[in-house]
Amino acid sequence: MPAASDPRNRRLIALTGFMGAGKTTVGRALARQMGWHFTDLDTRIEQDAGLDIPALFERLGEPQFREIERNVLGQALGESRDRHRGTVLALGGGTFVQPASIELLRLADAAVVWLECPLETLLARCATVTNRPLFRDETGFRMLYAARLPYYQSAAYRVDSSAEPQRVAAQILALGILEQVKV
Repeated sequence: MPAASDPRNRRLIALTGFMGAGKTTVGRALARQMGWHFTDLDTRIEQDAGLDIPALFERLGEPQFREIERNVLGQALGESRDRHRGTVLALGGGTFVQPASIELLRLADAAVVWLECPLETLLARCATVTNRPLFRDETGFRMLYAARLPYYQSAAYRVDSSAEPQRVAAQILALGILEQVKV
């Protein structure tokens, strides 16, 4: 059995990446394969607030939304720890850009995996989606991606998320960073 400090003992994985990278879809597939719990941070925020993400941005602005996001992230990480069950956590596209959220993930010993995807693929995936509060036009999309890219690149792990979700989940499993025992 690996030592406690061995990264293969990790029972918490956080998926980060830009909008359209597949965090939710891949996260569900990975959790299913592992027999782990799945949590979508944006869904939890919407449930807690009683509003969808675009309405929260519109009513509260981004700074207050990020505060709510950080609090919900802390709750989700605490539940993961208390549950003693593996958890796959799909972060919001801007979560891993917030220093306080990065620190929470570090303290929780989360394996943070960047779902890397070519910008043109992300743009194509998001072109017809209307519920993205920070996607107003292609120029803004590209600028936001460029601003967030250094944060995503700082994730401990990365996989190509341009393939179908099951293949992306298989790439994550192939990293060898997660406890393989189903709970």
